[in-house]
Amino acid sequence: MAETATKRAGRPLDTAKRDAIVAAASDAFFELGFAASSIEKIAADAGVSKVTVYNHFGDKSALFSAAVERECEKMRGHFSIDMSSSANVRDRLLTIGQSMHAFLSRPEMVQFERRIAAETADEPQIGLAFLNAGPRRMRAAFSAFLAHADTTGELSVPDPDLAAEQFASMCKGFGDLERRFGAPPDPDRDALRIERAVDLFMQAYAPAK
Repeated sequence: MAETATKRAGRPLDTAKRDAIVAAASDAFFELGFAASSIEKIAADAGVSKVTVYNHFGDKSALFSAAVERECEKMRGHFSIDMSSSANVRDRLLTIGQSMHAFLSRPEMVQFERRIAAETADEPQIGLAFLNAGPRRMRAAFSAFLAHADTTGELSVPDPDLAAEQFASMCKGFGDLERRFGAPPDPDRDALRIERAVDLFMQAYAPAK
């Protein structure tokens, strides 16, 4: 009984250690890069031993995946889809497009994606970890919204995943490319692009009469 109580008491501490390790790893990976970050330094910054890091994550790649997941989770807090809104579907799409643009254009998001792209050249699994933790989850959430709109008859969307990709591409447009290469933002143009994207999307996926 005493041993069981000890193990239970240790669980919050283990969680705290894991959180500290992932936080320290995130700081190291996104400041220094994957190759230049050492497990020894991450362990020291987290206040744990190197053995503890390996016990929690196994290897450096798994630790990086956890760090990517942490950063994506923070960023997902800036982009959400309200399935219960009573607004009409056009207004909801407009809100989603605006939220998507605001999310992707945040300086920390741009910097984060640049770091991931740089690291993926040498470590392809890093890019895959990012895709699974961030963009693919967001696409799934938007696809679910479109599938729901299809069910209610607000839209006719035979392939929600493809439609989600099309909508995101139209909302990002050329402005997304320019932003990644340092061009100054153009809020008026961005707003017009999103509004036109919604209009085109509504026409393409209008329910049959």
